[in-house]
Amino acid sequence: MSRRRLIVVSNRGPVAYARDASGERVAGRGGGGLATALRGLVARHDVTWIASALTDEDRAVAAESGGTLDEVGSDGSPYRLTLLAHDTDAYDGYYNVVANPLLWFTQHYLFGLGDAPVLGERFARAWSEGYVRVNRSFADAVVAELDNDGEATVFFHDYHLYLAPRFVRDARRDAMLAQFVHIPWPQSDAWSVLPQEARAAIHDGLLANDVVGVHTERWRRNLCASAADVVGAERDVEGRLAYRGHTTAVTSRPISVDCAEFDALADSEPVLDAERRIESTRPERLVVRVDRIDPSKNIVRGFTAFGLLLDLHPEWRGRVTMLALLNPSREDVPEYAAYRESIEREVAAVNDRHGGAGYRPVEVRIGDDFPLSVAAYKQYDVLLVNAVFDGLNLVAKEGPLVNRRDGVLVLSENAGAFDELAEWSLGVSPFDVLGQAEALNAALTMDEAERARRARALADHVRAHDLDWWIGGLEHLLEPSSA
Repeated sequence: MSRRRLIVVSNRGPVAYARDASGERVAGRGGGGLATALRGLVARHDVTWIASALTDEDRAVAAESGGTLDEVGSDGSPYRLTLLAHDTDAYDGYYNVVANPLLWFTQHYLFGLGDAPVLGERFARAWSEGYVRVNRSFADAVVAELDNDGEATVFFHDYHLYLAPRFVRDARRDAMLAQFVHIPWPQSDAWSVLPQEARAAIHDGLLANDVVGVHTERWRRNLCASAADVVGAERDVEGRLAYRGHTTAVTSRPISVDCAEFDALADSEPVLDAERRIESTRPERLVVRVDRIDPSKNIVRGFTAFGLLLDLHPEWRGRVTMLALLNPSREDVPEYAAYRESIEREVAAVNDRHGGAGYRPVEVRIGDDFPLSVAAYKQYDVLLVNAVFDGLNLVAKEGPLVNRRDGVLVLSENAGAFDELAEWSLGVSPFDVLGQAEALNAALTMDEAERARRARALADHVRAHDLDWWIGGLEHLLEPSSA
């Protein structure tokens, strides 16, 4: 793809502003993996990035700059950043009521439908005065950019912005619009938890794009089926979705990691220091998990499975520890606070049942400590990724890339990464804790030659399908001819 103008649109931006101890303004890397993944676009194209002002300092920067300012990426590439300072109540409804947890829970199959969700007036207000309003704000900012350059390609991201493409399409019929959905796309019936108006608007907005991308063929099939079932979209002769006189190409391409960045991190002093600490206390075998504290990550069942491993195979007591590095997430959402409490209860139960004489079966570290995570990746004998559902799951790629012990990957069949990595991992049902316990035992007892073969194949695959490979595919999607 030749260098062109791109308008990248996401809720969270590539940079977050704050004040340091001396009171000086500092710009730090934005949270989450999306900004990291997309920074390759900044290096290759002329990018304007539109995102929400999330911190008080973000809002101050937006007010001082009129909303738009010049920034540079980590490699020095320039880009323009537009920060949208949304109404506080509108953003709360958009993010904390609709996007999280409702859309997130719907798309990850997390609702126990016997009692949740219950959608009443609070949801109705959050939808109309929050989600719709914030999406329209994003769309207005996009249209203003298109007024400056009508040839720019607009690239929306994720479940926060399902409605914005329709608003832009209605205002600029000829605009080139694309969207990538980074979380699972569920089967049609899952959408019935939303009111008819909302579920139709979500599909209508998404189909206003010329191209929609997801991580796996599984999510692509589900999206095409639900588009037909919910709003009556039809396949044309080329396999695209035809709807309201417009066609949308739906494609899959799994995201990956920046291998060079992880190689450098693995040999950095903060990681080496953390690794020395792990080595000084680790037992014979180490099971590692690295996750956000999120119900979709299936952390509680993972601890249950580890406890069951020790029940069924007592020979491992004292010889194996599970190290869980957990990053707090969305703690102001009640479901997330309750899930953290469930984690703490299950950890206590496993440690009470199997611990003693200086042996603590489960070690939990809660916090945002990326060097420690990379150090744990290097040291694991087994990496457990047992997500209920995941759009992809980058832990399953990051760990094998830097591991130094021929570690075995135990991987949920409902993680998008399973489509790529099944051949070299031990696949598990995320709901079958007995199956997970036996998979952990199989990984711990696997002969060294087989461990080495699998580990080498995993690392080779990730290196051959790295972040540059993913970006290259995205650039093809963003070509006008792709639509």
